[in-house]
Amino acid sequence: MEEPSVEPGDEMEVQQDHPAWMPKSVEQRRREFCLSVATIGVLAAAALGVLITGNTGTSETLAAKAVASAPTSIPSITSITSITSIPSIPVAGSDVEFELTGLDNEGVDVDGEPAGAGGRCTIGLLSVRLGASGDDVECLQNVLADIGHFTGIADGQFNDSTLRAVMDYQTSEGLFVDGVVGRESAVALNIWPDEESFVTRTPPPALGATDLWGVALSPVASAGDAAPPLPDNTGSGRRVVYDRAGQRVWAVRGDGVIIRSWLVSGSTYQNEVPGTHEVYSRSELSTAWNGKAWLPLMIRWLKTERGAIGFHAIPLHVDDNSPYQGDAELGTRLSGGCQRQNNLDAEFMWAFATLGTKVVVT
Repeated sequence: MEEPSVEPGDEMEVQQDHPAWMPKSVEQRRREFCLSVATIGVLAAAALGVLITGNTGTSETLAAKAVASAPTSIPSITSITSITSIPSIPVAGSDVEFELTGLDNEGVDVDGEPAGAGGRCTIGLLSVRLGASGDDVECLQNVLADIGHFTGIADGQFNDSTLRAVMDYQTSEGLFVDGVVGRESAVALNIWPDEESFVTRTPPPALGATDLWGVALSPVASAGDAAPPLPDNTGSGRRVVYDRAGQRVWAVRGDGVIIRSWLVSGSTYQNEVPGTHEVYSRSELSTAWNGKAWLPLMIRWLKTERGAIGFHAIPLHVDDNSPYQGDAELGTRLSGGCQRQNNLDAEFMWAFATLGTKVVVT
């Protein structure tokens, strides 16, 4: 698995767990989030108990659609952005979470342009490794030969000689050395495909449009039949589906109906492990390990050796509460591990992805 090294300038989240949702007073939130140095607004009410009519033409209560442990209101991102000081939270130990939030720290272009396309050839897989075969491997071998790292025959077989060539190249370029050609190495070799070709962008929803839960849609969200279809082999039942190539998330009802789908900005690295996971921890507000960013509505689904990975709202600079990116950049990989979401999508996800919710990553 291709992972970045953690440097002093990298930013990682420090968690403040809220293990079970319950309404709290403004004063209590002030103590939990800012330790008496900031102001938190009142939670925005989300009428989860009212009757909502979905695209299927049937009327159901939102509470009936959610699992029994679903929250009874959705916190407002707007109130969270009023924070003016960093909570005094320990920055070491098991509470450090993995999230790089400065574009200049992530090994991607500061202007946020998608990487890929333009080299001699491009690979069609998210990673190429020992045992692989075919055109992607031949492409890799030819490019490594061009720059003097591979001296064998470009036969399309990722064998020991190709592995040694990849590791030699990664070492020479200061990359993470694992012999796997994921995004980081492929971008450096200029064989990574045009990422935009994997992304499906839907038209902005009409003003006031809502999903099947009645929650307002963000500019990058869609719902029901208007949403892009789910990827193949993503399981069944109530779940969150995250497609790394397409930088898209789906919230799926128990009967398979897509409640909502939206674009995210995921990791620039290969640390979002594919497979079936579940939500194991949530924090209404977290801070980056070096105190440079707020990470609102953090929902963790993966533990790694370097920390945790999860969904959260777009990070904010603590010095002026300005966002690290805009909506136009959603659908582009920009983070060091987590999945950044538009605020409206983050608020919806907070209500949907309760503890134990299945998360399928492709």
